[in-house]
Amino acid sequence: MACRISELVIDAADPERLAAFWSEVLGYVELGREDDGSIEIGPPGAGFGGPQPTLVLSPTTDPRPAKLRLHIDVSPTDRDQAAELGRLRALGARPADIGQTGEESWHVLLDPEDNEFCLLRRRLDPA
Repeated sequence: MACRISELVIDAADPERLAAFWSEVLGYVELGREDDGSIEIGPPGAGFGGPQPTLVLSPTTDPRPAKLRLHIDVSPTDRDQAAELGRLRALGARPADIGQTGEESWHVLLDPEDNEFCLLRRRLDPA
């Protein structure tokens, strides 16, 4: 038997804002809130323990480190990469320059709190 990623915890200066952004990006819904201000979001109808990990946006006042050692990759499910890039930009994602050549098949973006994530080209089944 092996382990499975059940949730990813992301420190956030503004968990409310980040939960709203990632809910729109991933089609997630709010699953719950903790007394410390953490907000858990995940796939509708599945929640914790489902086929996809949930995200927990945990409040912090600690300064953000210069570069995170982990980032999220997302793939479009119902449109091509260019259309999905436009949608993500409209939600508030911004391009990030980390030294790309311009020949990559992915786009490096920043979420509202400047966390890097990548939009991959390959379309995935939404399930």
